[in-house]
Amino acid sequence: MHSPSRRAFLRGRQLAGTSWGQFCQRVQGTVDGKLVTFTVPDGLGLGSLTIEHAADVPRVLSLCREHGVVLALDGLSMPARAVGRPTLRLRPGRSLARFKRLEDHGNLWFVQPGCTLGELAKAGLSAFSALPASTTAAAWLADRTLVDFMPGQTARSGLAHLQLLLPDGDMLTLGPFGHDDARPLDTDRSRQLVSSLFRLTAGGSARGWLPAAFWPLRYRLDALMAHEQAPINLAHLLLGHGGDLGWVQWMVIDADTLDASAGMKSRYSTDLVDIEGWADAANPLDDEIKFLFDPEDLLSHRGQDI
Repeated sequence: MHSPSRRAFLRGRQLAGTSWGQFCQRVQGTVDGKLVTFTVPDGLGLGSLTIEHAADVPRVLSLCREHGVVLALDGLSMPARAVGRPTLRLRPGRSLARFKRLEDHGNLWFVQPGCTLGELAKAGLSAFSALPASTTAAAWLADRTLVDFMPGQTARSGLAHLQLLLPDGDMLTLGPFGHDDARPLDTDRSRQLVSSLFRLTAGGSARGWLPAAFWPLRYRLDALMAHEQAPINLAHLLLGHGGDLGWVQWMVIDADTLDASAGMKSRYSTDLVDIEGWADAANPLDDEIKFLFDPEDLLSHRGQDI
C-alpha cells in the first residue's frame, strides 16, 4: 500500500520545470517502485523503474501516454531507446518473482516476470541452466538472442500460456489455439486481434519463410501457422517480442517441451535478412503486427536491429 503521507508530501512539492521532470515526479507519487534517472546527451529523459505490483503497470502506461514517454522493457541484452522521445525502462521487481508447480510433481510451472532463470533452474527447470542466470523471465521471453527458435520449433520454448497486458489496458490470455483449447477468446478485442493476425499469415511471403533456417520477422507469426512439428500456440507470437507488444503478467512453462538452449542456435542477424533479401518484406509485416497490439505507439519499437 502507498503511504498517504508520502503521497501528500510528493503532491505538495512544486512540479519540475520539464515534462520529463513532471512525469518522473508523478511516477514517484503514484507507483510503489524504485525510479532511477539518467543524464543523456539529447536531454529528452531516460529512466529505469523497478515495479513491485502488477496493478501499477496500467498506471505507468497512463502516465506515459499523458507525457509522451515510451515504455520499454528493461533487462534485455540490447536495451531499446526511442529516438526523439523520452524513455522509461520498466523492470519487474522481487514482489513479482513468484514461481511454482501448478500441481505437485507436475511439469507445468506458473512463472511471474520478475523471477530469474537461475532461480527456475535451481527449482527444477534445469533446461534454463545454459542461459544467463540473472536474466528475468520477462527479459528471456522478450530477448530475441535467447529465444530465436527455428520455424516450426517454437514449442521448444516450453511456453504454454501467458497473460498479456496491452498498452490500452485490455488483458489477453494467449495459448494453444484450436478445438482442444480450454481458454476461448472471450472478448471482442482478443477476437479482432487474433483474426487480424491470422489474415497476415495468409500472405505468400510469410508462409514462404516456414522452411527457412531462421525466422526473419521480429514477431513470431509462424506460431499461428499449422506445422507438423508445432501445433498453433498464440503465446508463441511473443517469443523475442522485445517488450514491444505488451507487458507479460505471468506465463506457464511446460518442462516437458522446454529446450531453452535450442533458441540460441540459429542466432538471427540483420546480415542474414539482408543476404536473403527478406528485409523489405519483413519490416512492413512487423509494423502491421506492432500496430495491432500498440496502435498508439506507447511501447518501444526495436525493429530488425537485434
